[in-house]
Amino acid sequence: MRKMLIAFTLLLSISILAACGRDQDVLRVGMDLSYPPFETQENGEPVGISVDVAHMFGEFIGREVEIVNTGFGGLINSLNSGEIDIIIASMSITEERAQSVDFSDPYFYFKIISLVNQDFADAEGIDEDTTKDELLALDDAQFVGIAAQVSAQIPRDYGKDVIEATELSTAVANVAQGTADILLMSAFPVTNGHRANPDTTMVVWDPFVSSPIGMAVAQGNTELREQANDFIASMDEPGGAYDQLQEKWDAEVQALLERYGLEFFINE
Repeated sequence: MRKMLIAFTLLLSISILAACGRDQDVLRVGMDLSYPPFETQENGEPVGISVDVAHMFGEFIGREVEIVNTGFGGLINSLNSGEIDIIIASMSITEERAQSVDFSDPYFYFKIISLVNQDFADAEGIDEDTTKDELLALDDAQFVGIAAQVSAQIPRDYGKDVIEATELSTAVANVAQGTADILLMSAFPVTNGHRANPDTTMVVWDPFVSSPIGMAVAQGNTELREQANDFIASMDEPGGAYDQLQEKWDAEVQALLERYGLEFFINE
């Protein structure tokens, strides 16, 4: 028992010293810089829509921001271990994640749309404005999705057979080559898949799901969560964060999506 007490005291002391060694005025924001245009790097420096949101939030609460590049799968562990203070990383608000972190109100919405094989679309009279209900009504449609992701789970929840792929590139290839008809993914993977296969695929824009995106703080960090919610509430004010983000990013987002700008992610 005495050894355990000594070990616990030592660990606590190390944690306190580590915390004291950090600048408490710096807000450490975790994100995975592998997802342009929201989170990426240029010349080794963090850039992107989420990076701008992080710095706007820091300015809102009067704290300098440090972007901590962290693999997406490790973000929650990094938050709960104290390595970062907040996650601003295009993270969907889910019940499972909410068991480990406290989420802010949503500030973006990521839509799950469809990449469709062009020959299948022509045969079934599908165009880019076809609705999700019309797609679901096609009994002979073969869906493909990525194992353990919403791209496989959503069509399965509707009673559809799903070919499971281990990687996005494989799932896109299945649609492009006609071994599958429909892939559900978020907007940029779908439009990138179509851009890589313009003659054999098409995009159908009606969303299957509009997934709310929130900031995440450690459970019990009420102060930072309330600050995040106050900032998010201010984002749609005239000249606020949404206006600034659209002025800077709208043209690039529209070029990537081919049809919509940043408004696609702002509105539910």
